Amino acid sequence: MVLGILGSGSGSNMQAILNAIDAGTLDARIALVLSDNPGAFILERARKRGIATGVIDCRGFRTKFPEDAQAETAERLKDAGVRLVCLAGFLRLVKRPLLDAFPQRILNIHPALLPAFPGLESWKQALDAGVSETGCTVHFVDAGMDTGPVILQEPVPVMAEDTPESLHARIQIVEHRLYPQAISMVLAGLRESV
Repeated sequence: MVLGILGSGSGSNMQAILNAIDAGTLDARIALVLSDNPGAFILERARKRGIATGVIDCRGFRTKFPEDAQAETAERLKDAGVRLVCLAGFLRLVKRPLLDAFPQRILNIHPALLPAFPGLESWKQALDAGVSETGCTVHFVDAGMDTGPVILQEPVPVMAEDTPESLHARIQIVEHRLYPQAISMVLAGLRESV
């Protein structure tokens, strides 16, 4: 099964997906990695592995993902033969027409136990709220912010001595294990539907 990755940052979750592919625990191939940030390290990681890369032109908008840019992104993913799109630290809201091009085939990983703490820096939100546990969620992407159906979740305890950085680091360890597992589950469902 062919995956496409959208990311804005370092690409540690994409690296976890590649590691699972290399280990034989995820039967897939990444065909294309696209970023809205030309300097994102995720593009460098992909190039080092010989994976095609590209930059998404968001027309100068800092946070918005314009419809025409989403249409172009959908075309590039389809042209690469992508069946499942995985967001890996992609910091823009995906809407139509990209959602229409890949219905129930766009996944995201979020560093909280959704529906708690949607949006940015959810580990800081969890610390500020004084909760005893947070975690991470892999979910299908819909038109809302972190509102799509949940695929897998796993809790992470919040320690008394946690800083935002230490909590985020512990959540990421779980993310890197959970995301490939969730992708494998979704791909199994897609294979059955073919």
